[in-house]
Amino acid sequence: MSSVLYDTPGPRAKRRNVLLSVVFTVLLALVLWWVWQTMDDKGQLKWSLWEPFTTSEAWTTYLLPGLGDTLKAAAISMVIALPLGAVFGIARMSEHAWVRGVAGTVVEFFRAIPVLLLMLFANEFYVRSTDVSSEQRPLYAVVTGLVLYNASVLAEIVRAGILSLPKGQTEAAYAVGLRKGQTMTSVLLPQAVTAMLPAIVSQLVVIVKDTALGGVMLGFTELLNSRSTLAANYANVIPSFIVVGIIYIILNFLLTSFAGWLEKRLRRSKKSTGAVLGADDVDDLNAAEVGGGFGSGASA
Repeated sequence: MSSVLYDTPGPRAKRRNVLLSVVFTVLLALVLWWVWQTMDDKGQLKWSLWEPFTTSEAWTTYLLPGLGDTLKAAAISMVIALPLGAVFGIARMSEHAWVRGVAGTVVEFFRAIPVLLLMLFANEFYVRSTDVSSEQRPLYAVVTGLVLYNASVLAEIVRAGILSLPKGQTEAAYAVGLRKGQTMTSVLLPQAVTAMLPAIVSQLVVIVKDTALGGVMLGFTELLNSRSTLAANYANVIPSFIVVGIIYIILNFLLTSFAGWLEKRLRRSKKSTGAVLGADDVDDLNAAEVGGGFGSGASA
């Protein structure tokens, strides 16, 4: 099937694609075999190293509490960053120069600073200027850093999504008497959400993974930090890394799968129902128009 960016491959191209696929598959199998052999030679495939993951203690004591803290920090950050990013993204398109200037300065400032540095600054702020307990301080610092950085990134995603819509949408809204705020909330944002959804989900995946920075630098007891404690007790560093990596993959796969389902549902909900009116329905509509006072115009 041809398109603007893709031509249907001919016989030679098909043979070349099949050959490249076979070569890639063979190379991938060789790499996996080499990894397996190397781990076996180093004793990393011994059952004693993997056995802890078949017991409830490793999960209930280390992995599940760490996963819970990861999801907690990520969820709080998402809930705060999404609306905050939307506000700053819309503010960057304001007709007032001072609003655009303030919003643009805030967005560019926090987008330019590494999220880890924001977490460290937030932690020092909570230490010196607040009464937050030492147990809750890592969570507060991680969430603050994630919100400041990701809200600025989401602001740009929102702005780009709205600007990608045809100008006719705005003009049509103004033509029917909608004000600017009504146009934004009732016309532009609902349409832009579908276009922005893949980028937003990608940023949410980044939020989930960036919680690990707080575990490394601030002692936040998220999944990766809990893994290090587990590995120290069971002396299974490599297996613990593999298991935690698989957990992250499953978690992010579920998130992207849900987003894909939501995007399809939103697209279907915006399509016409395709209902066909019969002759009787048309006569009823005409009669209603005449009865409603449209007079000779409707009769004509």
